[in-house]
Amino acid sequence: MRSLMFVPGGRPELLPKVGRARPDAVVVDLEDAVAPDAKDAAREAAVGALTAQRPDAGAVLLRINPPGTVWHAADLAAAAAASIDGVVLPKYEHAAQLAAVRAALPEGALVVAGIETALGVADARPLLAEGPDAGYFGAEDYIADIGGRRTPASTEVLFARSAVCLAAHLAGVVALDQAVVAVHDVEAFRVDASQGRDLGYRGKICLHPGQVAIAHEVFTPSAAEIEHAQAVLRAAERGVGVVDGQMVDAVHVTMAKRVLAAGERG
Repeated sequence: MRSLMFVPGGRPELLPKVGRARPDAVVVDLEDAVAPDAKDAAREAAVGALTAQRPDAGAVLLRINPPGTVWHAADLAAAAAASIDGVVLPKYEHAAQLAAVRAALPEGALVVAGIETALGVADARPLLAEGPDAGYFGAEDYIADIGGRRTPASTEVLFARSAVCLAAHLAGVVALDQAVVAVHDVEAFRVDASQGRDLGYRGKICLHPGQVAIAHEVFTPSAAEIEHAQAVLRAAERGVGVVDGQMVDAVHVTMAKRVLAAGERG
């Protein structure tokens, strides 16, 4: 999942167009993208559209409303009956929430869990150890919950962003990076995605089709990176050596193997 592209649940007419961007996963959003008084209508429209025509993407998911809301049970029941691959569980804070969602879905359904509240970040390691298929960091909701201020530099979420990525790594689940809400600022998205990859994220939330290609570019090793990784492995066969002026030892071999593995997946 280099790209997790969100589409408003109340705009099902957008779904047939999603395939043009070729995202790794599409999320039809019944939570943040839908006003409270439109939730029921959006659910019905979204499920109907997904039944009529599956979007052209690697996986198709439905973001349900969080546990504790009046729409959660109906969203989960609709997701379980729909022709989709799984759900996105937002504002994941307690292990029992994931267990209940798993129990309601068909066997093998995907669950992507959102770590996007102060409690969720604080407990990210045990929460992700429960085994969702992927976890994402939701910077906007986290900052709203903790009472901070969102900035383009994202320094205010660096600790939380890093903590979620670390917890996902330790749990062996895919870590998906925060959204960039300035959907027409291509450079801002590229910079933010690069920072996410540097931290260890494997993919990114996308809110606009134009962000998908950039996410794929950033989270897929370039030809130069692959060439360098191959050179590192060749040097390592001869023992400790030097590649491009830098010493090569065991840790660089590990990083090179990860680059090559990511290149094969891409």
